[in-house]
Amino acid sequence: MRLILASAACLALLGACSNGEKTARYLIDPPAGGARVPDRLGTAELKDVSLPEYASGDEVSWQSPDGAVRSNTKQLWADNPQRAFTLALARSISDLSGATVIAEPWPLAEPPRRTLEVRVEKALAQADGLYRLTGRYFVGDSAAGGANQARSFDISVPLADTGPAAIARAQSQAIARLAGQIATLSGPGRAIRTSAAPVPRIDDIFSQPLPPLEES
Repeated sequence: MRLILASAACLALLGACSNGEKTARYLIDPPAGGARVPDRLGTAELKDVSLPEYASGDEVSWQSPDGAVRSNTKQLWADNPQRAFTLALARSISDLSGATVIAEPWPLAEPPRRTLEVRVEKALAQADGLYRLTGRYFVGDSAAGGANQARSFDISVPLADTGPAAIARAQSQAIARLAGQIATLSGPGRAIRTSAAPVPRIDDIFSQPLPPLEES
């Protein structure tokens, strides 16, 4: 009898642990719309966005009043945070400016004119009621005379409350603002001109016509 009761208790516990409805998953989904801006990127490959460790995990994290960064195993992101952040940012820049910004790996036969790299230093729902997104972004242009960009961003979005849904909304809004800043190449920093012509690729070398043979 005791064995039967113990088995029943274990089954009930396993059933509670496997109940997917008790685990909430949240999307990173920047809002659409906003004033269109000129295309200043053309074609650009966005490298995987670099995120802090606490922001790259499956759990939605926040800062408690004691300053600690905390999370809950029942409150998860719906997708890998790095992948979701990168894809959402690329789509937002493209939608806003008309540029062709695609997350790596580049899928088109024609290579991109520019490369885009974003290094996030902070992506956190702070204890002061703000979601903070800070870091730097870099635009590389290897063509002779191309303008390379090295700029920083510091974006704050008010949190409606301390819940994970509000954090997800604030992060999505912050990504949309970052997309606007990158699309307009704005923010503290500088532009650096490419002084040398790019090194020709192997396929470019062999695609050139051969010189005519000299007569013997």
